[in-house]
Amino acid sequence: MSGADDLRLAKQEAERARRQLAATAAELQDRLKPGTIAGNAWTGVKDKSGELADGAVEAVRTRPVAVSAALAAFTLFLARRPIKAGLSSLFGSEAEDEDRVTADLTDPDETYDLTAGPAVGTMTQGADA
Repeated sequence: MSGADDLRLAKQEAERARRQLAATAAELQDRLKPGTIAGNAWTGVKDKSGELADGAVEAVRTRPVAVSAALAAFTLFLARRPIKAGLSSLFGSEAEDEDRVTADLTDPDETYDLTAGPAVGTMTQGADA
């Protein structure tokens, strides 16, 4: 080979490498677009959630009693206050609810003073006073 042939081959190789680099840069730009990233993330989430749902269905099929008991316990935990209120009103006595604070002021007495007293500390003292 002559020097001219070597130069021509080197230019062709450089042009091929330049085209390959441009194609790689274009592919990277496409992959790094926010829409592409979000789409890929969404696809991954859908795939993973499908796998989790399949696992949950399989767990229910293999142990329906245990899953039903766990679901019932969780439901009772979430509904504990309304259940307590309903049972208290159904079976409760005349005793007041422990979370309720009441005051009977129908027969006012001179010993009750419902006005606030004067402020003792200054505003700069704060909670540490």
